[in-house]
Amino acid sequence: MVKPILGPARHFVGWFPEVLRLGSPRIRGQVRLLGFAALVGIVAGLGGIAFYIATRVVEHYALGVWAGYYPQPHPGGEPSFAWLAVVKHPFHPWLLLLIPTLGGIVSGLLVFTLAPEAEGHGTDAVIAAYHCRQGQIRPRVPLVKIVASAVTLGTGGSGGREGPIAQIGAGFGSLLANLLRLRPVDRRILMAAGMGAGIAAIFRAPLAGTIFAAEVLYRSPEFEPEVIIPAGIASVVSYCIFGAYTGWQPLFTIPDLAFSGPLELGPYLLLALFMALLALLYTRSFYGCKRLFSRLPIRRHFRPAVGAFLTGLVGLSLYFLLGRQQSVLAVLAFGYSAIQDAMTKDAGVSAALLLTVALGKILTTSLTIGSGGSGGVFGPSMVIGGCGGGAMGLILHRLWPGLVPHPASFVIVGMAGFFAAAAKTPFSTLIIVSEMTGGYSLLLPSLWVCTLAFILSDEQSIYSSQVESRSRSPAHQGTYVREVLAGVQVNEFLSPQRTTTVLHPGDPLDTVLDRLDAAPHAILPVVDGENRLLGVVNLEEVHLASNEPALKPLILAEDLMRTDVRPLTPDDTLDHAQELFVEDDLLALPVVDNLKQRVVIGMVHRHEIASVYLRRVQGPVSTD
Repeated sequence: MVKPILGPARHFVGWFPEVLRLGSPRIRGQVRLLGFAALVGIVAGLGGIAFYIATRVVEHYALGVWAGYYPQPHPGGEPSFAWLAVVKHPFHPWLLLLIPTLGGIVSGLLVFTLAPEAEGHGTDAVIAAYHCRQGQIRPRVPLVKIVASAVTLGTGGSGGREGPIAQIGAGFGSLLANLLRLRPVDRRILMAAGMGAGIAAIFRAPLAGTIFAAEVLYRSPEFEPEVIIPAGIASVVSYCIFGAYTGWQPLFTIPDLAFSGPLELGPYLLLALFMALLALLYTRSFYGCKRLFSRLPIRRHFRPAVGAFLTGLVGLSLYFLLGRQQSVLAVLAFGYSAIQDAMTKDAGVSAALLLTVALGKILTTSLTIGSGGSGGVFGPSMVIGGCGGGAMGLILHRLWPGLVPHPASFVIVGMAGFFAAAAKTPFSTLIIVSEMTGGYSLLLPSLWVCTLAFILSDEQSIYSSQVESRSRSPAHQGTYVREVLAGVQVNEFLSPQRTTTVLHPGDPLDTVLDRLDAAPHAILPVVDGENRLLGVVNLEEVHLASNEPALKPLILAEDLMRTDVRPLTPDDTLDHAQELFVEDDLLALPVVDNLKQRVVIGMVHRHEIASVYLRRVQGPVSTD
């Protein structure tokens, strides 16, 4: 039975003592963490409901009641709230400049006053916390994120719901781990599981949330294996809680679509190339805007307001340029209405309109989020990829109607291919689009386009905090150092030609100073008459003692030596030596023949281990 440490939450495993006894050691070791992952899933699901309602309420009043703009149609799977019934108000297009600007002011003041980490898209902040901050997220960040994002998105800013929800789940995972004093590795896992649970809830995609949490951490096709099982538990729980409130149907309603044969892969190859180019434009525009806003000579609290104003200006300009078509206003807010139209109204939309929405969405998302506004980048990516794919589908349908019988299929596959290229997540994106649309009959062309778009894409990702691979992640640096050093033993540093300077207990302070001055190390062993180790003398301690002139004649080596230092033996590996260096906080350690006799036979310096590690990782350095 596991003893509780910090209250009943830590006693979670105690509910299943018999299962723990009968289960395998692997299960017994994981069940506690999986229980905590379920708690994270509960919070992610409830947070998803709260945030979903908040964005709908702000959007209803800010864009609907005040400006008279109701984005239609909503995705077929989104619930309608009777208490948010659409009441026709006169449309005031010029308010689409004022309302987003006010939202940007409120969001900027909230974020940069209370929690600057909440700026931009929350998923990237979670990835950075995983790699560089041992999974630490301040508790206030998710709370600020949920309010600031609801204001940003509800007032017309271009962004998605997934970033805030991911940060809510991840933030609770980090908080729970801190309350229970779990190891940093467990905190990172719970944080990543919370991120996946948020994605699972808001997009009704539990399998995709699981895979996304393990895949999005790296730019290469590499996964974080220890995250998958906890993220799976958290995602199922969050999905069930969110679905119990919003319903179980997929987010989008689509017609009956199918893959008819291998010849259709030709047009899909062109789609993959187009999605890779569109993703390149997206990432370059996004980070280009971010750099430009960082150079603005105004306080960062007000930069989101500038970005929001420009976002409204883009939407309003397109509205008047295209003959007051409200469908082009999908470049504002979530923009899901454009995808739903493209999927179900092939004859009612044009390729030019869809391409305009895709390019406009790239610009408005870059302005909204790049300026420091709060929101996600996955939702806009679905609009960009879906509209861009739909535009190509309509063009290819006119050219080859037999090979492209349903342009709507290019909307769905384009959504998947675009984000696979932009976020370097080909497999989780493939699954998430399938779960969002229920379009499982398009799995094969989606896999084809996702893998090709990922291969054809450039190195830049929309998530700048991603690292190339596990070996490059600071979170795993210690593991890789250990693996490299485990094959080298201390005896490789011992040589009969190297003499070891030693001290004896009765040596006066002047002798200690002289020998330290002549020795290559700032640490000397103290030995008895048979050269057995008694302790070590550190230069820092000697320096402090030498500052007391009246006591100098009275101080001996035995007064200065540390006796708690554990020496090395020739058979110790360097990874074990590295642990002792950290534990003892010393730059050098004595080497003894064995731990029983403790006869000193040499010294090993910490920088020698660092040299071995660099040689093993990088290979021999050329002197040409």
